[in-house]
Amino acid sequence: MIPAQLKGKGKAQDFDDLDPVLTYRHILQNNLGTRDPLRVVALCDSDAFYAACEMVRLGIKDKPLVVLQWEGIIAVNYPARKFGINRFHKLKDAKERCPELIIVHVATYKEGELEPGYWDNVDSRTHKVSLDYYRRESAKVLAMYKESLPNAEIEKASIDEVFIDFTKPVRQALIERYPYLTQVPPDAPNGVDTPLPPPPSLDWGTDSHLIPINPDEDSGPTTSEDSPPLTWHDVALQLAAEMMHKVRVEIATKLGYTTSAGIARNKFLAKLCASYRKPFSQTILRNQAIPNYLKPLEFQKIRFLGGKLGEALAKEYDVSTVADLLPISLEELQSKFGESAVWVYEILRGIDRNEVKEKPPVNKSMLAAKALQKPITKIADGPHWIRVLAAELALRLNDARKDRPTLWPKTLVLHAGHGYGNSRSKQAPFPFTKEITVDIIAAAGGKLWKELVGNVTGPFKISILSLGFTGIEVTDASQQSISDFLSNTSTVTGTKRPSAANGNSPKRTRRDTPHTRSRPSSPMPTGQDTSFTCSECHKTFSLSSKLLSSTSDAWERAQALAAMQHEHNDFHYAQSVAREVEPEVKRAGPKKIVQVQKNDSRPKGIEKFFSRT
Repeated sequence: MIPAQLKGKGKAQDFDDLDPVLTYRHILQNNLGTRDPLRVVALCDSDAFYAACEMVRLGIKDKPLVVLQWEGIIAVNYPARKFGINRFHKLKDAKERCPELIIVHVATYKEGELEPGYWDNVDSRTHKVSLDYYRRESAKVLAMYKESLPNAEIEKASIDEVFIDFTKPVRQALIERYPYLTQVPPDAPNGVDTPLPPPPSLDWGTDSHLIPINPDEDSGPTTSEDSPPLTWHDVALQLAAEMMHKVRVEIATKLGYTTSAGIARNKFLAKLCASYRKPFSQTILRNQAIPNYLKPLEFQKIRFLGGKLGEALAKEYDVSTVADLLPISLEELQSKFGESAVWVYEILRGIDRNEVKEKPPVNKSMLAAKALQKPITKIADGPHWIRVLAAELALRLNDARKDRPTLWPKTLVLHAGHGYGNSRSKQAPFPFTKEITVDIIAAAGGKLWKELVGNVTGPFKISILSLGFTGIEVTDASQQSISDFLSNTSTVTGTKRPSAANGNSPKRTRRDTPHTRSRPSSPMPTGQDTSFTCSECHKTFSLSSKLLSSTSDAWERAQALAAMQHEHNDFHYAQSVAREVEPEVKRAGPKKIVQVQKNDSRPKGIEKFFSRT
């Protein structure tokens, strides 16, 4: 079935949406989303980002540098590229091409270290690669985009790329610069649906490269009499280019990172033209230039057309370029490729309906994984790697909690595998602790390791090991942080609750409900604690000597003590609730009441469901 928006396109159509009629209504109405004829999207890419990060860290400028991961080159800065060095070269070849080449191995984790470092003689058999430094620098760049472009939609596409939807700020800039666009002339024949007047001439400046409308033109403004006239979308592109240039200069000045951008009418085209001229440049793809820019392109280089779908298209029609596929009608594509046909038909013509969406600030999961060059074949070898993985998780979670202190994972997952389809995993709840440390995560991971391989008999081989958090969430803003929750405070007012020690016991009324009061509690124990003191009754409770003698595992001790503490806290909570939900004895004589208070010590109401610790 042909979608409504493509009805009448049974025959192949070529780029028939490049110059839509723009009216006053388009300026005055709210954003039309992905169908807005004035839509402008940019893809901004940090130039040779990993290499640039190392240059900033080392204070290096304009010197050839490569970044290694084990024996492979993963990043080459632009001074090194002048020597013909690329990521596919062996390190020996790169040195021969440039004897002055600066070589930096990425930071790595090693057992016993709380943070990754730049070590000598790194070994993939004992170390794990860390990208944490690059993640932190990427976050700085992203923050500058958001600070400089508060009205734009910004989507982080990867560690070194962001999409920016300029449609809203561009519309605002259009109205401010050309206020007459909001004033429909009294003699307008169709009212708000009257076409806009022709746009003014544009000064594209020297900051942007224009992709030529015709392949034989040089990059730059079109002056030929045969060239199409300027459109209001061209004006929108030029306004976005001004904003893009400004923020790119700020990033280079303040952070030291150069970026390159592509600016077009949608995400697909913006990404496609972002690498047209690099480094430290930006490229504009006008609507009129789209056909000749896309036609020579090998369609299997388009994202999602490089796999099975692209292979099927190439095989079915024996073609390789976008131009080769344009004569094929939508009906024919649908008959052979079903639902995918509409997307293929549109993307070949530069149409992309994908929105620019800001990703949630909190990732629901974190994963530290290691592909083991030397597989694990002994149970005793597992804890080494679990501790290395735990160090990465601890660092990443603590980094995330600097901005969101109440961030916490629900579950810890250990996954071990060897080859496709041959894997096992174990998971367990991850309880709150005072601080997240390598020891806490490693102890929990070690317990999962024992459960995972404890029943293994005979030889085994593990070549992939991962440790991760799932269910990461931020406590609701109306709730207290865990440290406040566990302190002697009121959940409703946030003020200190008077303690029994000074004779000022809090007075509870029937207006209070269990939903407005937190359970009394002492600070949550850690793996080094063996006892706790209740802040309500001021009694101290300790782990049994039997448990202390049976295990020295910090994780198991922390869980046992936390369980004991929670049970005791629940007892006090039950007492307070019982005083409110038990009916008052109003008609009984005073003596009877006194006798019940003195002799009947059995728990009442909800209190009977909890026992004293």
